[in-house]
Amino acid sequence: MTVSLEQLAITETETLNEVLECLAENFSIKTQGACNQKTLFEILVRAASNGDTIENTAKTLKKIPSGNDIRYYLNKITDFEDLERQINQALKSRVPKGIKNGHLKLAIDLNLIPYYGKPSNEELPYIYRSQAKSGTCSFYAYATLYVVRKGKRVTLAIRGVRWLDTSVAIITYLLA
Repeated sequence: MTVSLEQLAITETETLNEVLECLAENFSIKTQGACNQKTLFEILVRAASNGDTIENTAKTLKKIPSGNDIRYYLNKITDFEDLERQINQALKSRVPKGIKNGHLKLAIDLNLIPYYGKPSNEELPYIYRSQAKSGTCSFYAYATLYVVRKGKRVTLAIRGVRWLDTSVAIITYLLA
């Protein structure tokens, strides 16, 4: 029996369902009314995967809360360390079997997202100063650890970089 690549590939719907299941297993965001947790996750995943805004994504889906409703629930998340723990648990829960054994090629990236404005007290520890880019020297920064296998990247861990973190501390956290 011959199997085509199309038969091996998972569909967009299967991928979305797998991501939503993983999020539901590893995250808990209290919602109410028309905006249940699955709907919230679906809007966020669709917006991220399409490189679109929350508002535009919410408009394209039927019977969905507004972008402001989504932001209301996101603004309730204030424990960034717990959120980071949940993200890493979600990543850990879906590590492919072939990656768990053997020698691995690991890589670590530092990602900078431009930050404009005056940070709140909660944001301040997460504002990273670096060389000017996109009209600012202030950034949200996060580091990722990933394995490279057969030309593909699989993210294993993520760490929000605090301005006091040393490179050694970040690498140690990611490897743990």
